[in-house]
Amino acid sequence: MGKLMRRLSTQEQNFKQVFADLLAFETVSDPELLKTVDQIIADVRQHGDAHVLKLTQQFDRHPAHQFSDLELSQTQLKAAFEGLTVEIREALEMAAQRIRSFHQAQKQEGWTYIDELGNTLGQKVTPLDRVGIYVPGGLASYPSSVLMNAIPAHVAGVKEIIMVVPAPNGELNPLVLAAAYLAGVHRVFTIGGAQAVAALAYGTETIPQVDKITGPGNRFVAAAKRAVFGQVGIDMIAGPSEILVYAEGENNAQWLAMDVLSQAEHDAVAQAIFITPDEQLLNDVEQAVEAHLAALPKAEIARTSIANRGALVLVRNRQEAIDLINQVAPEHLELCLDEAQLMSENIRHAGAIFMGRYTPEAIGDYCAGPNHVLPTSGTARFSSPLGVYDFQKRSSLIMCSEQGVKSLAKTADLLAQQEDLDAHARSARYRYQ
Repeated sequence: MGKLMRRLSTQEQNFKQVFADLLAFETVSDPELLKTVDQIIADVRQHGDAHVLKLTQQFDRHPAHQFSDLELSQTQLKAAFEGLTVEIREALEMAAQRIRSFHQAQKQEGWTYIDELGNTLGQKVTPLDRVGIYVPGGLASYPSSVLMNAIPAHVAGVKEIIMVVPAPNGELNPLVLAAAYLAGVHRVFTIGGAQAVAALAYGTETIPQVDKITGPGNRFVAAAKRAVFGQVGIDMIAGPSEILVYAEGENNAQWLAMDVLSQAEHDAVAQAIFITPDEQLLNDVEQAVEAHLAALPKAEIARTSIANRGALVLVRNRQEAIDLINQVAPEHLELCLDEAQLMSENIRHAGAIFMGRYTPEAIGDYCAGPNHVLPTSGTARFSSPLGVYDFQKRSSLIMCSEQGVKSLAKTADLLAQQEDLDAHARSARYRYQ
């Protein structure tokens, strides 16, 4: 049996091209996918609840007979929460508390100041009125996604949080409902796919139109979010999960190998990359990955992921690793070495940085506190983790004093004339003549 993960070295002549090819991935470019999604959105806009119900029955085999069957009550959410074992309930509460504490530190407040001319300038921060959060559904679903999306919205002061979560065959993980109750979600609809995104973006007879949609989903969801952007805000177009692990010095290869597999088990197109300047450690991690796969319930998914998109990369030194990390701009980055914090200062592009040997990425997925909704596919070059700031918007404040306006109006008058905008110029001129 051949090696599972490809091995690369920066000393190879064609390394740059091979590494660039490894990173290449397009999430939602399939023309047929986009055509299908556009049609779903158009049909939901035209037919509302009826079409959402039809597609939910068709794709999810949901037993609902009428649209009202697709909405869950607060009583159902509370019952799910109270039905958890004490151990699981306390774990969920601990995660929620840590996530809330972290995000409270992100909350932005408005500010004003008076300039040297006596004018008042500033910024007003206002929460969004209503947001929609998409949560992957079914029995193998993610209560952590509920907490990570809903809690920052609550901290921001969003008045109404609408959650959509598909329920194949009418089945839902009770933990998802419990998390919705704990996070203070206001309304929950058991719908998914592009039709759920369309319903949130444009509204139906029952589902209110939202201002922004956040949360991960499959490629139909990603394509639909891209299609409705502009009608509503979105958090990001999420691609497959990614992890890049860098290690040097004394390390446990078993730990590192499992960290690599922790993202590979998410999806057959997830990406896991291990980088080190230590060839013996590279060999040990390679062997440990293969050994761990034998015991993983999702071994087939993980095996496909690391075979197609994974890599073990040998570098000459730490600087080469830093350059590669900044090229990848990974969703999750582990720095497993003594000087992790020092090395992190040179990392410009990463969604989340896990520093030191005792900080597995999995901690960040559930209960460290920072958000696990992170930029993927290299978008960490220009975007950030989901946060409270995603659920707030800013308005500029400008109030001129009678004396202060004179200097500003003269400047505006002159500049407006240069742009050939006479009404602008006269509007300003009236204030100082």
